[in-house]
Amino acid sequence: MAKLKNIIKQLSSADYQSIHDSLMHSNAEKSAHLLKFIRERQMSDAKVMEELDVNTNAYYTLRSRLNQKIEEYLLAQMESPRTDLLKKVANINDVVFSKKRAIASATLKKLEKELLDYDLANELTIVYKTLKKLHLNTPDNFTYSQQYNRHVAYMLAMDKAEDLVAEYFKKFGQFFMSGADVEKFGLEMLYKEIENVCNLYKSHRLYVYFSLVNIYHRLFVDTKESEDEDEEPIEDILLNVEKIFEDYNRDSIYFNLNIVFEFLKLEYYNFYKVYRKAERYFDEVNFNASLLLSNYNLYTFSPQFLLSKLDRNVRMETEGLLYEENKVLFAEYEVDMNDIPRHIVYIFYRSISCYYSEKYEESARYLNTLLNDLSLKRYPQAQIEIKLLLALQYCILNDYDLFNQCVNSIQRSIRISESESMEHVQIFIKIMKTALGDNKKTKPVKIKSLVDKLRFLEIPHFSAIKHLRMDENFIAKLV
Repeated sequence: MAKLKNIIKQLSSADYQSIHDSLMHSNAEKSAHLLKFIRERQMSDAKVMEELDVNTNAYYTLRSRLNQKIEEYLLAQMESPRTDLLKKVANINDVVFSKKRAIASATLKKLEKELLDYDLANELTIVYKTLKKLHLNTPDNFTYSQQYNRHVAYMLAMDKAEDLVAEYFKKFGQFFMSGADVEKFGLEMLYKEIENVCNLYKSHRLYVYFSLVNIYHRLFVDTKESEDEDEEPIEDILLNVEKIFEDYNRDSIYFNLNIVFEFLKLEYYNFYKVYRKAERYFDEVNFNASLLLSNYNLYTFSPQFLLSKLDRNVRMETEGLLYEENKVLFAEYEVDMNDIPRHIVYIFYRSISCYYSEKYEESARYLNTLLNDLSLKRYPQAQIEIKLLLALQYCILNDYDLFNQCVNSIQRSIRISESESMEHVQIFIKIMKTALGDNKKTKPVKIKSLVDKLRFLEIPHFSAIKHLRMDENFIAKLV
């Protein structure tokens, strides 16, 4: 909300009035009133809800729609230099055929400078190809030929970097589900390849693309306690990227990638447990959670936000609020079952939100639908973790038959997988079996002892257990 307030406060009078009038004319009076309250008054959220006569969910929806309207307006007002430059590049042949050679050459040189500023490699190759022809009979022909060849290579490097970034985050999803050393090794190799490609040229765009991988890799793959002396500190990277975004504030790619770097700032401060600073970025990322999850998986592993948000709410003891918030937050979320790791985390998040609101049957439905709709043979570890959470719902519901079926299925999967990292699964099964046992007097003590054992285990992959609050209330709920 803080960022929305800042944007509204900084709108020019003309822009503010235009947005307000547009909202009123489109019968969005409440959004218009919200805009006015934020712009002209210093009011708390609770007071604004009272004035608008809306509940929390309706207020959240209003904020979302208002933010979307403002972004659409600002984007419409934005003069895209990329669009302007593309038009100029498209008219190059007209310039060459209709202008004197000196004027055509000067025009192309000016266009070259503008394209270099915005790092538009594809378009630069067209300019250099044309300049090379214009100077066919002069010594400059060789210079422009060299520039043309260099930018063709640079254009290919840029395409390669974009493909590698997307491949990295696809592979990270596979690693996240299994925690396997072979997957980690593959990520390390891919990271080095991206670094090498991005170091071929001094380019702010390549720097931004490598930063996406560099920060994420150091937070979630190569998690060293202290950074190497030859590595750029993550805070410096974030500041440099922010400066690039400010310098090229009309670049549409950078405009859209800003939310990814807000997410990375949030994860950076979460990693070092500086939660006070992390809160600065939470609202903005949470506000765009559905969009981040749907549209940005070529540039980051966006499901991580759901897990971080879950841990935050558990830490703040507000996990019971997630269920109702999800109805608004994911109202327009586009499910993509082809991206299996993302879909697993999304369904897990919806299921555990139901669990924390004591809607155990609905939680079980989410998990059963996932297991029925998707083949998880490629992700046996994740399948076991999902079934483990499902068994917990049946345990709480005292459904002995379904619980036993689920546990037997887990045990079969463990035997087939021959994995060595299953101790936490066996301990959690013991917790649930103890809860369903007959000896009521010793249940709490035995369960607490097993829970304490779990706290000392490192789980190197996706697991529901990591995000469960296993306190006295948890034990009381089981017994």
